[in-house]
Amino acid sequence: MNQKLIRTVNNQMVINAIEILTDDLDATKKFYAGILGFRTAKENTNSIAFVAGHTMLTFIKSTQLSPQYHFAFNIPCNKLNEALAWAASKFGLIKIVGDELVANFDSWNAKAFYFFDNNGNILEFIARYDLSNHSDRSFSSSSIQSVSEIGIVTDDPLQLADALSKENDIPVFEKGSRTTQFVTLGDDHGLLIIVATNRTWYPTEQPAGKYYTKISMNIPGRQKEITVN
Repeated sequence: MNQKLIRTVNNQMVINAIEILTDDLDATKKFYAGILGFRTAKENTNSIAFVAGHTMLTFIKSTQLSPQYHFAFNIPCNKLNEALAWAASKFGLIKIVGDELVANFDSWNAKAFYFFDNNGNILEFIARYDLSNHSDRSFSSSSIQSVSEIGIVTDDPLQLADALSKENDIPVFEKGSRTTQFVTLGDDHGLLIIVATNRTWYPTEQPAGKYYTKISMNIPGRQKEITVN
């Protein structure tokens, strides 16, 4: 694990940037720019970066790794149904139970739905009702506010969570869980979802695997870079 103090920004737990891997940059561009409608910020033969609200989402070229991740995007808390219709018109959605598409997280006061990208990553649009992020505009790709969750996979979630919390002053998410299989750090603006290797990613049977992940996250009073796996 590597970390580096870089610069001070605002006081929210915002994920400013993430870097993850993909075996196929071209197909990734077609999905994120062509289907999701994200603006391409930078592109070369080894990487491509997209603007996802407040987050810079960068994919680094990998070879025959078939990396698969889970991450979530915050959307306006009053736009869940619009976002669901918008997404369903563009790609298939993952069913939760039966034909249900929306997951209700009572303890988080949030609702979400899920879909796959071209890489098999499990993506999530989540409306968090404790955030004052209402929007009066019709839902579109510009309504996506940030990457608000990124999954981190490890053999010992409690140990890694304690290390990240101590070294970076990231609190345990007050609404979340802390078990040997699943720990959440951060707040509604930005969360690290730390899970055990091979634990399935909800709401699928896809096992969680360890892959390179770099996160630039604002932590009250400073910003940190965290690199795992």
